[in-house]
Amino acid sequence: MNNTTAPSFTSLTDLASERLGGKVLFCTDDFFAEKENLLKPGRGVFIPDKYTDRGKWMDGWESRRKRTEGNDWCVIQLATSGKIVGIDIDTNHFLGNHPPYASIEAVNHPPMENIDFGNLHWKTIVPKSSLQPGGQNFFEINDNNIYTHIRLHIYPDGGVARLKVYGEVFKDWSIVDGREVLNLAAATNGAKAILCNDMFFSHMENLIMPGRGINMGDGWETKRNRTPGNRDWVIVRLAHKGEIEKVLIDTCHFKGNYPDSCLIEGCDIAYKDESKLDSDAIQWVTLLPQSKLSADKEHFFEEANINKGPFSHVRLSIFPDGGVSRMRLWGKIK
Repeated sequence: MNNTTAPSFTSLTDLASERLGGKVLFCTDDFFAEKENLLKPGRGVFIPDKYTDRGKWMDGWESRRKRTEGNDWCVIQLATSGKIVGIDIDTNHFLGNHPPYASIEAVNHPPMENIDFGNLHWKTIVPKSSLQPGGQNFFEINDNNIYTHIRLHIYPDGGVARLKVYGEVFKDWSIVDGREVLNLAAATNGAKAILCNDMFFSHMENLIMPGRGINMGDGWETKRNRTPGNRDWVIVRLAHKGEIEKVLIDTCHFKGNYPDSCLIEGCDIAYKDESKLDSDAIQWVTLLPQSKLSADKEHFFEEANINKGPFSHVRLSIFPDGGVSRMRLWGKIK
């Protein structure tokens, strides 16, 4: 599939995201624009009068005009191993300098230094396909294998603004010790923000990203609500069903717009029943009672104050509205 209408797979996790931990390990050439731009958030920007000593500044990966045989390519290490469901090769703002064709290969290989990329057993998941200039080029992937790295080929040269690799995080839970405490609300472990009533200013997925928020836009923020007694909410599917032992709600950067208080509830349901999450059919159990929050602060809640579960999903409610940077839920799998 190659079109400009965003398909359903774009709601999945971007396994290559720089924010999640994806890295561009190598490219054959990035003379005009650095390879690292490929994995940055958004679709890239265009600044008409911005130039470098090498030419026009571009927000993407751009190689020089090739005067020899062959094509340019780059290798990306995914933030986490996973099943790839769809690809977006975005040529936003690359109009007279986009590659006319691209292909993508994938491999499952342990992270290590000094990988000989030429000797890996790459599998083609997107055959050589035409690209449209200045737009998103979507490709659906029908492959159930688990991959750790991809290689993007462009033919013969040119610029790509962003590369998104949508899929499902794979974690081998069979080797996880049941006594280990880990963040069950981490995107890198497979957690997913799946539903909310409002994310006017910033996306609910930010809640479960690694690290602290880099600014106020790097969190989940709802619009100002004037309805008396309002509460906004977001539902997160945990990486694995588990018992929660410690909670962190971080309002980093939210100073005049942090919520007054928060409440966390949990439930234990099968994934096939997720369509019922926004209905009265789900029996939510209080995990963390409604608790006061402060501006720009990490709020820790220990085991004595919480209901351990086990839970498969959690619902964070904020009163009456506002922004939360991160939510961490540490616990043990069940």
